Amino acid sequence: MAEVELRAVTKNFGKVAVCRGIDLQVADGEFVTLLGPSGCGKTTTLNLVAGLEDASAGDILIGGRRVNDFTPFERDVAMVFQNYALYPHMTVAENIGFTLRLRGIGRAGRRQRVAEVAESLELSGVLDRLPAQLSGGQQQRVALGRAIIREPQVFLFDEPFSNLDAGLRIKMRAEVKELHQRLRVTSIFVTHDQEEALSLSDRIAVMREGAIEQYGTPAEVYARPASKYVARFIGSPPLEFLPGRVEGEGGLPAFRVGAAAFPLPLRTAERLVQGAQTFALGVRPEHVVLSPAGIRATVRLAQPVGPATFVTLAWEGGELVARVPGMASFAAGSAVHFQVDREEHLMFFDDHQGRRLATE
Repeated sequence: MAEVELRAVTKNFGKVAVCRGIDLQVADGEFVTLLGPSGCGKTTTLNLVAGLEDASAGDILIGGRRVNDFTPFERDVAMVFQNYALYPHMTVAENIGFTLRLRGIGRAGRRQRVAEVAESLELSGVLDRLPAQLSGGQQQRVALGRAIIREPQVFLFDEPFSNLDAGLRIKMRAEVKELHQRLRVTSIFVTHDQEEALSLSDRIAVMREGAIEQYGTPAEVYARPASKYVARFIGSPPLEFLPGRVEGEGGLPAFRVGAAAFPLPLRTAERLVQGAQTFALGVRPEHVVLSPAGIRATVRLAQPVGPATFVTLAWEGGELVARVPGMASFAAGSAVHFQVDREEHLMFFDDHQGRRLATE
């Protein structure tokens, strides 16, 4: 069993708290991503699990054992780094098999195991090359092979694709997902790239200023973000917020933004009124629909991205982005009308504290 658990883990560098009371549970065989911007504490958290940093407080458990005082080797984890960390003077075969050599496994045993791992990663044809003779993607696969051959309890990935170009990042993302599906080794992955997190993970821990802001499945953090911070960090383009108020005494309830009113189910209106007094409506681009019967707006910007066009709309309530299918053409300054999908797609936030208000 290789569950990983952090209990109220804190890491201080001098007077600066980089990790602040982190609680995290990763189930055996689960793939969890630590997601957040630079400086949020995600890499430090990974280093604490690996044993590359010592926790200032709290407990770190791997497979049910407290490992705070264990060396990285004793923790039985394998780490794949951002810069690959390959030995430049060693061949691919020597890099992959280096851990087995340290364990005293004979040459024949190493050669067989290296061949098996290399074949699974499509590296059989480059085993005699040096790292400098490889492409970035091949170097990353060598780093993966070196981790796989150890057969560790836990894989740790520290932004392993950040040095790759966009196309290769997508290819390596698929390879890592297939690798995890095949091996089912408990994995913790660090990235600032939300697409990587959404596509790879069983669960995502969105981090902010050394703490976990929300921990849930990709569907949960996308569709039910816990705060404005999570809502804007997850999604591209990010979710937009419209400040407004609930109206409806003596009539149908609605959320009013300027002169525009978005109809609300009675149950949603009642829950909002019972909560904070000032609200912000959150709307994702795919839920903004262009419609002749909708609210008048002006096109500020159109950005075709292949399968869709993102159209920035300016209106009296602020700005919204609409996702229009296909490579659509819109002239800047032209007039359009839009509607917002109602009920299940409307998200409301406490405008002061930034937390999402439950209206289900």
